[in-house]
Amino acid sequence: MAYYPRMSKIILIGPAYPLRGGLATYNERLAQAFQENGDEVEIITFRLQYPHFLFPGQTQYSTEPAPAGLNIKTLINSVNPISWFRTGNYLRRQKPDILIFRFWLPFMGPAFGTIARLVARNKYTKIVAITDNVIPHEKRPGDLPLTRYFLAACQGFVTMSEEVLQQLQQLQPKKLKKYHPHPLYDNFGEPVPKEEAKKFLKLNSQFHYILFFGFIRAYKGLDILLKSFADQRLVELKNLKLIIAGEFYESPEPYEQLIAQYQLEPRMVRATHFIPNSQVKYYFCASDLVVQPYKHATQSGVSQIAYHFNKPMVVTNVGGLAELIPDGKAGYVVPVTPEAITEAIQDFYQNQREAYMTKEVENLKKQFSWSSMVQTLKQLADQL
Repeated sequence: MAYYPRMSKIILIGPAYPLRGGLATYNERLAQAFQENGDEVEIITFRLQYPHFLFPGQTQYSTEPAPAGLNIKTLINSVNPISWFRTGNYLRRQKPDILIFRFWLPFMGPAFGTIARLVARNKYTKIVAITDNVIPHEKRPGDLPLTRYFLAACQGFVTMSEEVLQQLQQLQPKKLKKYHPHPLYDNFGEPVPKEEAKKFLKLNSQFHYILFFGFIRAYKGLDILLKSFADQRLVELKNLKLIIAGEFYESPEPYEQLIAQYQLEPRMVRATHFIPNSQVKYYFCASDLVVQPYKHATQSGVSQIAYHFNKPMVVTNVGGLAELIPDGKAGYVVPVTPEAITEAIQDFYQNQREAYMTKEVENLKKQFSWSSMVQTLKQLADQL
């Protein structure tokens, strides 16, 4: 699909370097896509994203080099209204053609909503939001009014799942909104041979590996996967191990109890720390199958990393996960139960599905382009 031709001044607001994580990676890759289209791009990110006592991980900041060629300014303090007004007035004077917010959490509603209202005073800038979530995975008091405050300040929306599109339709029925699937995460490097990846991670090359990847939170269902992995049908696959790659964003104790109860330690590889971008490819390329046992979800960047590295997936039939994974082709779409996950993994190995599904993944991933996301955002803005 061709890029949308008209050159524009674009400002993105959301996490970016020196912050780390999937949101920052996405926003940086989107900025690169706009630059490839010939647009002028700036990212406005946080001086303080979360107060330390609210952040569940070890650190919010990257230890890797800054992304090359991007103009990133750290202006926003999420809990300091003075910074909201300074940022809003700065952006109002800049007069970008399109201001794009990356909205994923009601906590950001007051800051983002205030900034958007200040920018709107220039009566020129089109204000758009990419909404990962409208109703959050982990609900808290006050979520809805904070979200409404932000949504009311935007003129149009792009969602990356049909479920979020429907939620937006309920909260903002009159405003323009479009769906575009999460683009491919192609910025973690090119795939490497499986044996090279195993060697880098110091894994035993005699074993097959399945992968759980990403921050560990209750809604992501690692407990379901651990129960599945304890099933005798998978125990009998003697040369199979589970890689858990990602930082705990909650207490590890419930998971440790399951590991001890089912004696899973000898059949596991632990990498329960933040995985830097430079190492992501090795975890995916060492694995045969990526499992996302989510209890509920909207969309998942993990799927788009798996697509990039040509890896079949097992996903639960929740939120927007099944929209991107054709069952029986790119992997398996299953109910949210340990038994269903077990049956999918067993089928994958017993019936030697890897070669066929890998080829299907390679064919299907062509639809998830960044150029198409750029076109969707610019067409939306032109219709406002």
